[in-house]
Amino acid sequence: MAGICKIMGIPFNNVSMTEALGITLIALQERRKTVIYTPNPEIVMAAQKDKEYMEVLKSADLLLPDGIGIVKASKLYHNPIKERVAGYDFVQAVFSKVRTSVNTVYLLGGKEGVAEKAKEKMQRQHRGLSITGAHHGYFKDGSEEEAQVIDEINSLNPEILLVGLGFPRQEKWIARHRDKLNSIIIIAVGGSFDVMSGETKRAPEFYRKHGLEWFYRLITQPSRFKRMLVLPVFMIRALGERFGASIEFKGDKVTIEKINKKRRK
Repeated sequence: MAGICKIMGIPFNNVSMTEALGITLIALQERRKTVIYTPNPEIVMAAQKDKEYMEVLKSADLLLPDGIGIVKASKLYHNPIKERVAGYDFVQAVFSKVRTSVNTVYLLGGKEGVAEKAKEKMQRQHRGLSITGAHHGYFKDGSEEEAQVIDEINSLNPEILLVGLGFPRQEKWIARHRDKLNSIIIIAVGGSFDVMSGETKRAPEFYRKHGLEWFYRLITQPSRFKRMLVLPVFMIRALGERFGASIEFKGDKVTIEKINKKRRK
């Protein structure tokens, strides 16, 4: 493994898709519980304002760089990330490797009916893949329904659990229940079930290949414009951090402060 590239406090594992897959399969074989998160620039920025979320992300066993912005920002630092490891593609790679094994999968998250639809489509796409259960993500944290969901997951005993509750909820949920869950590999997958189910179309290969998936989302979903504004802010803040400055945007004001060495660690 090629070590860590730390960007704005997030210690990304500098691994290729092949290496990430290998690490996961070895952990599965050795039955070593492994939590995997796939932060993108939005997640990194959210963690800057939420100390609990920052600690949750840092507690992961594997942090994969999902988002071309992460890869580009890493070039400002030592040990730049070798490639983007998109969460959706990573999960598909895992499915393709375990479909002929005895390992089973559970899908948790999405709107009602989406995880079930994703289950059916993935089992058709990856012949032999065993997805033993699926449940929507519209339950209240700390509720009786949540406890029942955890009991169901554990009763089915899936080796791989995919959690698509959206950030930061999904990562915080996994961290809170990690020790209660029997699953070996637990992956936060964001909105992947929407794509797996066919509810949402993924960007064509041309956009993905050239790091323009974000642009495709913007032109097909203009309502995402405000969310996309985080991308340039992320790059500016990453650039500032690289050269020892903290850049903050508050309304129409920009503040720049020198980062002391203790804070940068």
